[in-house]
Amino acid sequence: MTRSFTLRPAPPFRLDLTAWTLRRSAKNGIDRWDGSTYERVLAIGPHAVIVAVRQTHDRLLVVARTDSRVANLEREVAGALGRLLGLHVDLRPFYRMAAQDPRLRTLVAPYRGFRPPRFASVFEAFLNGVSCQQLSLAAGLTVLTRLSARFGVQTAGVDQRACPRPEDLSAARVASLRALGYSGAKVRAILETARAIVHGSLDLEGFSTLDDATALAHLLELRGVGRWTAEYVLLRGFGRLNVFPGDDVGARNGLHRWLGLRQALDYDRVQRLLAGWQPWGGLIYFHMLLSGLDRAGMLTSKRDPAEITA
Repeated sequence: MTRSFTLRPAPPFRLDLTAWTLRRSAKNGIDRWDGSTYERVLAIGPHAVIVAVRQTHDRLLVVARTDSRVANLEREVAGALGRLLGLHVDLRPFYRMAAQDPRLRTLVAPYRGFRPPRFASVFEAFLNGVSCQQLSLAAGLTVLTRLSARFGVQTAGVDQRACPRPEDLSAARVASLRALGYSGAKVRAILETARAIVHGSLDLEGFSTLDDATALAHLLELRGVGRWTAEYVLLRGFGRLNVFPGDDVGARNGLHRWLGLRQALDYDRVQRLLAGWQPWGGLIYFHMLLSGLDRAGMLTSKRDPAEITA
């Protein structure tokens, strides 16, 4: 089954920048970007759907392929892409703030058109957070890619797999995850959370109805979840764009560099510095990521995809 359709995000929109905030590293085997096409496998119910997205002018050209019969395939894929690519996020208030703030404008202008992404599910955000704890981003995404290759659903004849769902991991053995490179503590955190979701004693998605403080408190009750992981899930799982994970060393270093500070930053000082730009701390976090990728030479194209012809 193959469906091709078009999405029209409100301008400005840049698929390349948005895809890189999902991909983050060349070691990411789940979210793929080859310079023109964003591709990943989505788990829709028990089915695997390969989704490829290209941008031409103001349109996103979407191709979805699966070897299963998936009801309402186009609607399901469009909904998932809306979340993954931030298609429905209105950044006009943020751009108005940046236009009036010279320092913020210098950070935002090179990446205008980026949209803040969210992972396909809150559990995927949790897996990303746990996988990257106390590791470099590249190392964490390498281990997460191995987890997906071992447990994620796939379409016949394609080696790429979706990020595992709770039901894909709930029956997994400890030794299987340890063999992929996870520590014992991380394995216990992943399996305990997956099993609680499958057994119905934990509703991670339901935390989305809670205010920040309450959702944070519930996340911190989960095994293996500290402040950094909890705030990471609030931002990347729930889309709380006011949340800047203040324990993120890379983002903290980027903030230090951008502001030209001499004194090292701690968590509390990060929050004080960001207070004047709230409720957009999370957007500044994403721009720290983009700036870091840019310095590393990952954002090779400076051309706006809206200028590209089919």
